[in-house]
Amino acid sequence: MSETTVPVTSASPVASVGRRGRARVALRALQVVIALFFGFASALPKLIAHPSATDAFDEMGWGSAGMYTIGVLELAGAVALLIPVLQSVAAVAVSALMVGAFVVQLTVFDGENAATPLILMVPLALIAWARRGHNADLLRLIRRRA
Repeated sequence: MSETTVPVTSASPVASVGRRGRARVALRALQVVIALFFGFASALPKLIAHPSATDAFDEMGWGSAGMYTIGVLELAGAVALLIPVLQSVAAVAVSALMVGAFVVQLTVFDGENAATPLILMVPLALIAWARRGHNADLLRLIRRRA
């Protein structure tokens, strides 16, 4: 081996940058998947008044106004998960919706599908934590506008 070549090992900075890059890409992919889920699988049925959504909201006693409100909030959260400055706050807000969904599943629907909101909160918590650095950027934007 010549004196000018340096072997690259897994502990070298070059390898760790690659891992960080892959982790960022994986996190971004997770955000896209979660956003697609909330946009299409969760919000869309509510916004187009699919019978499954209308029946559920009628059973809760919230009617169409509650259904459309929750649908708009889920769609807004899905879009915000894809906007860098909003992604951490969006993950927290959508998690709050999932807490409400969990309570409704337990109280109104006797626990049927109650695990789903809890399962969705795991990746949302990861996104909120991993993207928490953007909260300072959001605060700066808000202060600048005020």
